[in-house]
Amino acid sequence: MLRKVMINLFLKKQKNCFFFKAVLVVIIFLVFFSFNSRGQKDSGSDKSIDQSKTNPDTSFINRHDPKKATIYSMILPGLGQAYNKKYWKIPIVYTGFGVCYYFISFNDKEYKEWQKAYNHTLSDPDNTEPPVNEYEEMYGANPQVLKDQKDYYRRNRDLTYIFTGIWYLLNVVDATVDAHLFSWEIDDDLSLRFEPTLTEPLYGYKPGGGLRLTLNFK
Repeated sequence: MLRKVMINLFLKKQKNCFFFKAVLVVIIFLVFFSFNSRGQKDSGSDKSIDQSKTNPDTSFINRHDPKKATIYSMILPGLGQAYNKKYWKIPIVYTGFGVCYYFISFNDKEYKEWQKAYNHTLSDPDNTEPPVNEYEEMYGANPQVLKDQKDYYRRNRDLTYIFTGIWYLLNVVDATVDAHLFSWEIDDDLSLRFEPTLTEPLYGYKPGGGLRLTLNFK
């Protein structure tokens, strides 16, 4: 029975570790596509440039305002991405919030159960009352285990609150940056790619593999 409980505790901890890794991967994914390499093309002739200088067209600037994208994302996450016509980012935004909500609920529930068991164990040192839950039944003789688990899930819950705030701010920053770059076009002469690489051996050691980030200006 004790082995089963320990396995369950291990699986719960692994689930929390997986959450933090998943959030980090999603954040990197969103930031990478938000700050995708962009270049601005020169699509007009000298004559058109001169005309644009004398008669600038400000209708597009007035139509797409980065301040609006920022305010929209602050009011409702994902609304700024919709304003920027980056509709594919909206599911990512709400998936992140959904994951955060799930782990906040999970860790908060576990924290309260361990806290209940811990408090009841301290209030009934002679074990004259029946245990309040399975945790007290298993670890009532060792209050330190109950306290450690209580603190563990409380810490994870609080960290998830912080991750949720970071995710919210990232949503706002992403919408703001995309709005500033909305009028830019991706230049074919500007490319960013990942390439495998082989490091040179040192002092007779075998060569090692790696990953190289290459930014080309043609």
